[in-house]
Amino acid sequence: MQSPDLNTFQQRLLMLSDELRNDQLKKMTFLCSSIGKARREKITTGYELFEVLIEQKKVSADDTGFLSELLTKVGRQDLSDKLTNFSTWNGGPSLGPNEPSDAEGVKIDLAAEVIADNLGKNWRKLARKLGLSEVKVQNISRKQLQLDLEEMAMEVIREWRSAQRGEARVEQLLVALRECEQNLTAEKVEDKLRMAKEH
Repeated sequence: MQSPDLNTFQQRLLMLSDELRNDQLKKMTFLCSSIGKARREKITTGYELFEVLIEQKKVSADDTGFLSELLTKVGRQDLSDKLTNFSTWNGGPSLGPNEPSDAEGVKIDLAAEVIADNLGKNWRKLARKLGLSEVKVQNISRKQLQLDLEEMAMEVIREWRSAQRGEARVEQLLVALRECEQNLTAEKVEDKLRMAKEH
């Protein structure tokens, strides 16, 4: 199996880092007994932790099992799933049936971050524009007590990606946003994608 591109892998880790809450990061760091206490206390971001784990050869583009387990233990199964899916996003025969290509997946993740930050209470409208059934919308609604608005938006995008069975495209998100009159959010997504491409 072809190894994932290192730059893409680092982008993925950076996105995971951005989605971790401080309390979750502290728990993950605490669970890493191989890192000395003094060094653990200096870790303030997810990416700093990932760097140490890469250094210790506990995490690599080809082996994300340890990190995936850590994420699950601190209650971030969603991020663990992203990481697990990433390890098979090589564009080859191992590509999961419910996931887009690696490059498209990265673009969708970037878009999802922007949407989660800006969508607010309009997540139901976006869900319907993306073609999610009322049953799915109701299922997501039931999670409202456990999830904040950002996580609700992420849940909508996860359900949409799953339903698309590998055909998810960032352009579909942009169209749906504009149909919801979320033009500013759509523009922010395009700006972020443009910046990522330039880098």
